[in-house]
Amino acid sequence: MAESEQTPIPKKCKAGLVVDEGPNFHLEVQEVDVPEPGPGELLLQLTHTGLCGSDIHFMLSDLGTKMSTFDVRSPGHEGAGKVVKVGPGVTGWAVGDRAGVKPIWDVCHNCEQCWSGEEQYCMQAVHTGIMKTGSYQEFVVCPAIYTSRIPDGVPDDIAAPIMCSASTMHRALIDSRLKPGNWVVFPGGGGGVGIQGVQLAKAMGMRPIVVDGGEEKEKLALSVGAEEFVDFRTEVDVAAKVKEITDGIGAHGVLVTAWQSYKNAIAFLGDRPGGKVMCIGLPPNDQNVIMGDSPSHMAMKKISITGTIVGTMQDTAAVLDYARRGLLKPIHEVRGLSEWPESVQQLRRGEVVGRVVIDFGRE
Repeated sequence: MAESEQTPIPKKCKAGLVVDEGPNFHLEVQEVDVPEPGPGELLLQLTHTGLCGSDIHFMLSDLGTKMSTFDVRSPGHEGAGKVVKVGPGVTGWAVGDRAGVKPIWDVCHNCEQCWSGEEQYCMQAVHTGIMKTGSYQEFVVCPAIYTSRIPDGVPDDIAAPIMCSASTMHRALIDSRLKPGNWVVFPGGGGGVGIQGVQLAKAMGMRPIVVDGGEEKEKLALSVGAEEFVDFRTEVDVAAKVKEITDGIGAHGVLVTAWQSYKNAIAFLGDRPGGKVMCIGLPPNDQNVIMGDSPSHMAMKKISITGTIVGTMQDTAAVLDYARRGLLKPIHEVRGLSEWPESVQQLRRGEVVGRVVIDFGRE
């Protein structure tokens, strides 16, 4: 008997819904209708969803696009679970297969970006949690052609944040072209995205330095592979400290996940020729954040500044394999549905260390 017949799909499911989208938003856990997969789609039952800083942007509507424009009330793009129903025309997937939800719901599959392995820049990309219902809902539909498989050996609570945070950092590290032995600074590296970059950089042979604040973040950062932690709350001159650590020269690369750190990012390169800054964290639209430096200094030191967004299908598969091999440690705290609304507010206030992951099966 098929699994879908053994366990009937319910008519209703739990979802985190945004109320009063905008500056005064809050999240409520409510019951919603379980969707039906259309042609080419899968119906997934998620067991876990990560809470990402981008979710806060979506709920605040501070990036210039509103969820409500697309009739979406559940954000989220870090979901892990299993297939419970296969839509018409789908091949290669079966009920019971493990699968995940990523920041990009689907792409056109037929443009220069899609052909060249940079589908995250597809002009027709559909973004999860803002243009389509996201992983804050227990049952979701997604296109079979753009759904990631979760391998055995990677628990759902670890797989969920990999869908965004770890795959995003993997792409940033690949695009940076940094090498084993290079010093890499992670401003905001104690948060859910940066800490994944620390782990991956370590696994790739690089030398991570985290710039963040607080003993909890220091403990987490050092436990997953950071060689040094610089606390911006207590260090008088953070850039000077980074230069001291990096052989008195400066970092080879800076991966910025906390947008408030852009103002200091170039300074972390010190006097290092060929230094690279990767721009990852997104500032709200009302913040006039501009990066730059003297053209003469950038030319003489061969400084490059590169933007990068979420990972590709290939990045997600690669990072899931890192996890399967035991190279990624848990960086999250699993919480239940009753803690979900306050967890979102804690994330908004910058009080979360690592990642919070919500378990749909826990009250």
